[in-house]
Amino acid sequence: MRSIISILSFIALAILAISSAIAADGGASASTGFSLVSEKAFMGAFAVVGVGIAAAGGGVGQGLIASKALEGISRNPAAIDKIFTPMILTIAFVESLVIFTIVTIFLVK
Repeated sequence: MRSIISILSFIALAILAISSAIAADGGASASTGFSLVSEKAFMGAFAVVGVGIAAAGGGVGQGLIASKALEGISRNPAAIDKIFTPMILTIAFVESLVIFTIVTIFLVK
């Protein structure tokens, strides 16, 4: 059920991004003749989709990291000192990848 909701939300995000790009571009590109959206509008739409994918992937990754760490802590409460610090570092690395992706998308855009 979660995968269906994820797919539907991704499709909705893509439709929203493309429709906002069409509205921002005015609906036509004068340089290429008749077309619905320009290359710049497509780049903007795909940038929005890319940010959505990066955020979703980072969120899923951080959730899995936290759930496995909490599972390990619940099985052995004495290991909290050995699990907590690597968990925080790993979550920070995953978040930095998401931030790098967002910065790269906006630089390309």
